Amino acid sequence: MSLPPLKAKYAAEVAPALKQRHGHGNVMSIPRVEKVVVNMGLGEAREDSKVLERAQKELSQVVLQRPVITRAKKSVSNFKIRMGMAIGLKVTLRGERMWVFLDKLINVALPRVRDFRGVSSSSFDGRGNYSLGLKEQLVFPEISYDQVDAVRGMDITIVTTAKSDEEAKSLLTLLGMPFRK
Repeated sequence: MSLPPLKAKYAAEVAPALKQRHGHGNVMSIPRVEKVVVNMGLGEAREDSKVLERAQKELSQVVLQRPVITRAKKSVSNFKIRMGMAIGLKVTLRGERMWVFLDKLINVALPRVRDFRGVSSSSFDGRGNYSLGLKEQLVFPEISYDQVDAVRGMDITIVTTAKSDEEAKSLLTLLGMPFRK
């Protein structure tokens, strides 16, 4: 099995550039992507259990891994949610699948977003992790428009080993993440 293109790019171009730019003496201190977490909130799943199954199928097509069902930790009467009720899906990607998903996100999905001008550079958490939200799952080519019953968004968190937001931003920029000017 060959290396995913983005992982090969990281090893050949990105890591040496980061080492030089930020003055890392040790190879192990160079920032790298640790994992990618994809969350999909499904509030409408409390009325219709089939929504959860369809969303699970769509998300697994995109990330190439079966999502875990997340359940409510406590009851919230205003939202008609009881403790233990299924309210979302979550997938944690590592290794090869993570690189394949990141490649697909950066090079295919984000350019397909309507009126796309780049992702915000202010969505770092202070510890080198980056989060972004997509309003619809249709930006991924695996999902057919005809088979979708409802448009659902997802939150994507890219967890890096960077010590600061500045290092994480240089890592993601060199990987090809299109930040807004």
